[in-house]
Amino acid sequence: MGGTVRIGCGAGFWGDSPAGPAQLVRSGAIDYLILDYLAEVTMSILARLNARNPEAGYASDFVSIVMRSLAAEIAGKKIRVVCNAGGVNLEACRDALQAVLAEAGVDLKVAIVRGDDLRGRAGDLADRDIREMFSGAALPDRLNSVNAYLGAFPIAAALEEGADIVLTGRVVDSALALGPLIHEFGWSPTDHDRLAAGSLAGHVLECGAQATGGLFTDWAAVASGWDDMGFPIAECSADGTFELSKPDGTGGLVSPMTIAEQIVYEVGDPAAYILPDVICDFSGVRLEQSGPDRVRVRGAKGRAPTGSYKVCATWSDGYRSVATIMLAGRDAVAKARAVGEAILKRGGRLIGEAGFAPFTETLIEVIGGETTYGAASRAQGAREVMLKIGVRHPDKQALRIFGREVYPAGTAMAQGLTGFAGGRPEPQPVVRLFSFLLEKTDVPVEIECAGKTRAIAPFMANDAGEHPPAVSTAEGEPDAIEAGVAIPLLALAHGRSGDKGDTANIGLLARDPAFLPVIAAQVTPEAVRARFAHLAAGDVERYDWPGLNGFNFVLRESLGGGGIASLRQDAQGKAYAQMLLDMPVRVPAVWLEPGGPLEPWKEEAA
Repeated sequence: MGGTVRIGCGAGFWGDSPAGPAQLVRSGAIDYLILDYLAEVTMSILARLNARNPEAGYASDFVSIVMRSLAAEIAGKKIRVVCNAGGVNLEACRDALQAVLAEAGVDLKVAIVRGDDLRGRAGDLADRDIREMFSGAALPDRLNSVNAYLGAFPIAAALEEGADIVLTGRVVDSALALGPLIHEFGWSPTDHDRLAAGSLAGHVLECGAQATGGLFTDWAAVASGWDDMGFPIAECSADGTFELSKPDGTGGLVSPMTIAEQIVYEVGDPAAYILPDVICDFSGVRLEQSGPDRVRVRGAKGRAPTGSYKVCATWSDGYRSVATIMLAGRDAVAKARAVGEAILKRGGRLIGEAGFAPFTETLIEVIGGETTYGAASRAQGAREVMLKIGVRHPDKQALRIFGREVYPAGTAMAQGLTGFAGGRPEPQPVVRLFSFLLEKTDVPVEIECAGKTRAIAPFMANDAGEHPPAVSTAEGEPDAIEAGVAIPLLALAHGRSGDKGDTANIGLLARDPAFLPVIAAQVTPEAVRARFAHLAAGDVERYDWPGLNGFNFVLRESLGGGGIASLRQDAQGKAYAQMLLDMPVRVPAVWLEPGGPLEPWKEEAA
């Protein structure tokens, strides 16, 4: 391997394009193919499927589409595969995979990593005083799924046993890449800096094309290649440094900006990114363009892990129903809101008459009227909008009454009302996330390969040291900009936002280090809290990210419950970075003069 291990990620979620793994396998440039299929909501879906059918509960696309078409090429090129397609039914996934391999006439050894699925211990957990790690709430009575986030060392052990394909259930996403690196380079549990660097490689890879220009702030730079986006490849060295690239001739862009945006994705404190194998400090990570579509990454640091696993459980909390209607004409935004309020009032009255309690929650969003922007909306005069009405209730029969009262608006309410999307809305289950900690010694982990089972003991170097968070201490220069001119923050920064449960983060990265004092002075936690006051019920924290010349904002209780528990159109905060980048900030007027760093934005400031 010439001192490097080449890992390509061909899927960032269950449902990602099968073109990704095919592209990476056929490029001939990887030693390992990793595929990341799982998320918290996905686990709940797989658990429900498994409850209805004991043969279901895994990411079937991996077997029926990816491996069925690529098995012979993977075997011929000696590419090893690591993926979390096992979901909540590892054995069924393995058996289906082995049948496909037999059909293809290839002999590949398959291993599975067990231990994450704790559904069978729900009764034992209920007897403990387990509390939600963020809210302090008690454990719900009935759980749909319960999964510990395992680390990378069991994956490495399976590879040591000679596995060509390693199937896991729930592991931290980055472990899919860290496991092969531990195996190839012989990293030990105390190689904290290297484990952190390998985890960073996995974190960059885990969302597939998001690292190669997908969701890039400067979208026009990559739009021409969206139809054939390149998937990321990390070329990793034994010292922990790595270079990111993509297959030649594919779309997208690999630059410090695109990689930085992926690094900040779904992170809290960049100096304390807690994983099962290591606590990572990404605050000093540096990026360097080392060639066309090639970025060198270095500077990750690590320290000893904690003695616990994060466990994510999901539970059912009633039902929700969502109706979507188009409205057109003058005053479309006001008309849409009036229609939504009338439908809710009518539906609420009728469910009351039928003997049901009021709706648990209601929400009206006018898409096209910039409801998501709140007071910062600039689209109140829009003439074409989509009205979205969401309701929640513990009884699906109440929601069926609501659903029957949506269509009558077509003859009883505003002219210009049309385009009822998706037919009469049907109740859907509301699934909520419950996260807690469990001691590693309380979660037995084992691997099975070629009929042999081996227990994998956790490394228990509990880090009890004090490590202050990287909460921002950056100082701005307000005096230098008091007499300045206002332009969008987008001129000074780029960024990416993401979600963890009901918490969103916005990574904000200066386009030039010289802009940092101006950003620090004006884009404060208080300013961000005010900007998102209509969405974020909790605190807003700002963390310094000096290596990437930026900040990370964490917005608590900002997603309406998050995932499919939320009635919001943007339940995952994917648009939050775009909304923040539209915030006006003042800059010195000289920056907009001819030859100044922001001259192209002078019309915006006029």
